[in-house]
Amino acid sequence: MELRPRPLSRGLLVLALVAAALAALALAAPSPAHAAVVLPDTQTQVPKGYRMNAEQAIAAAERVVKVQKELKKHPGQWRAYGYVSRPRSWQVSWFDKKDKEKMQVLVDDPTGTPLEAWTGYQVAWRMARGYPGAFGKSFNAIYLWLPLGLIFLLPFIDFRNPFRLLHLDMLMLVAFVVSHLFFEKGNIGVSVPLAYPVLAYLLIRMLIAGFRPKQRRGRLVPWVPTWVLGLAILFLVGFRVGLNMVDSNVIDVGYSGVIGANHIVHGKELYNGSFPADNEHGDTYGPVDYLAYVPFERIWPWSGKWDDLPAAHAAAVTFDLLTLLGLFLLGRRMRAGPAGTNLGTALAFAWAAYPYSMFVLSANSNDSLVAALVVFAMLALTSAPGRGLMLGLAGAAKFAPLALAPLFARGRDALWSRRTFIAGALMIAVVVVAFLPFIPPGGLHQLYDRSIGSQINRSSPFSIWGQTSLDWLQVVWQAGCVALALLVAVVPKHRSEVQIAALGAAVLIAFQMAADHWFYLYVVWFAPLIFVALFASYDRSTKDDEAEGWDLRPETREPRPNFREPAAAR
Repeated sequence: MELRPRPLSRGLLVLALVAAALAALALAAPSPAHAAVVLPDTQTQVPKGYRMNAEQAIAAAERVVKVQKELKKHPGQWRAYGYVSRPRSWQVSWFDKKDKEKMQVLVDDPTGTPLEAWTGYQVAWRMARGYPGAFGKSFNAIYLWLPLGLIFLLPFIDFRNPFRLLHLDMLMLVAFVVSHLFFEKGNIGVSVPLAYPVLAYLLIRMLIAGFRPKQRRGRLVPWVPTWVLGLAILFLVGFRVGLNMVDSNVIDVGYSGVIGANHIVHGKELYNGSFPADNEHGDTYGPVDYLAYVPFERIWPWSGKWDDLPAAHAAAVTFDLLTLLGLFLLGRRMRAGPAGTNLGTALAFAWAAYPYSMFVLSANSNDSLVAALVVFAMLALTSAPGRGLMLGLAGAAKFAPLALAPLFARGRDALWSRRTFIAGALMIAVVVVAFLPFIPPGGLHQLYDRSIGSQINRSSPFSIWGQTSLDWLQVVWQAGCVALALLVAVVPKHRSEVQIAALGAAVLIAFQMAADHWFYLYVVWFAPLIFVALFASYDRSTKDDEAEGWDLRPETREPRPNFREPAAAR
């Protein structure tokens, strides 16, 4: 029996500042594991309410073909133990001489029927087992995912110009679904490699858009009026929030956020390995992540267990809406008049319709917090203190955005200008001030081990590096990522906001490709920057071209060599 796992106008500026203030105020102020109980060494005792003992459960598990094959390969090398697992079932595990779990079988107690059998990566990684709906519940249903993907693509399709590059770019943004389908079936040997061609395409496109930008012909939204997109945004927001309330789940990331907020409120330490459980690392994020959950945990206090966690739902919805609002305001700031409204509406629509922003919302993860802070850093790009503050907060929430520090420290200013220094210094200050109150008794060493060190040192099958022996190539790629992060602070000498968005997306993608662990939730870290880089190249007026430094000669449409820096940078 082989078992398979199943700079704005004054009014708009005020609105942007209010939104940023609300975000800052919010920031300032793995499915639950059932503890397995080991039976006595004799393993012959029948627990109360059960029909089988451990030895009988082991015998039932040994009938699984997969188990028999593995035991023949390693005769007498593995020890089997039976555990009381979830109600009315047994977990049978085989351990090697180093006490490393090698196989796991779930056995139904009343019938003695093996329910699940796992080997390899799927023993230690429950998320690799392909449990349907484990992340986001109904989001993974094809009847929901497919229409949402079509809605995301449809407004941007130019039927008169079927070969325009934007069509391919938008299609690649949703192409992660091919990999995702194999992940849902528990086939990570296929799902993981399939994600990298998509990441590689987006990386190359953003590098080209950042270093060799071009103005695109045709309208961004060829045939759908802006007011229709606005109505679609309202519908999509209502649908997404409603689905979050009635049919979504909170993964371990959201659970950790709520517990961390509870620890802060009650004066408990963050980085001491005490949540979600002693053998899990829920305290691997920056303190800003846990601070962001504080207002919601105060309104919906943590019950002390992994229940519906309304605070996590409320936080995820808030992060999502802040990202959408930030994109709309960013479009309004990048363009004057109706053109700005059109661009902002298109950006907001793309976020509302993008399947992977909905995936994050349905899983109630904290990843849209990173997206929101990066978007607000773009919104504050013309202000050295503003972009320094927002990117510092992003880096103190999840560490990956710190890779953007050189790019955003400079912004559009001169490399060695006072404004660049102010932005960079403020980023550092925000990170230091955020961590300072939460340094554990073990000092910086313990802080590092529990946070950055924990993430860097863990092994994971959710990357090509974790599934292959290409350590030397990973080191080379990581060195290239660091070089890229530093290079974009220097080159190009003159850059537009569109280029900064594209280069920022490229840096984040490159670092994600270098990591030992990658997951679909991370797509939203760079997706908003890609939206900006792609969309802002369309529907430009002569005035927009002049402001951004585009050459008006139709044969090139590239930045002019005689680009003049803003007065504030000189």
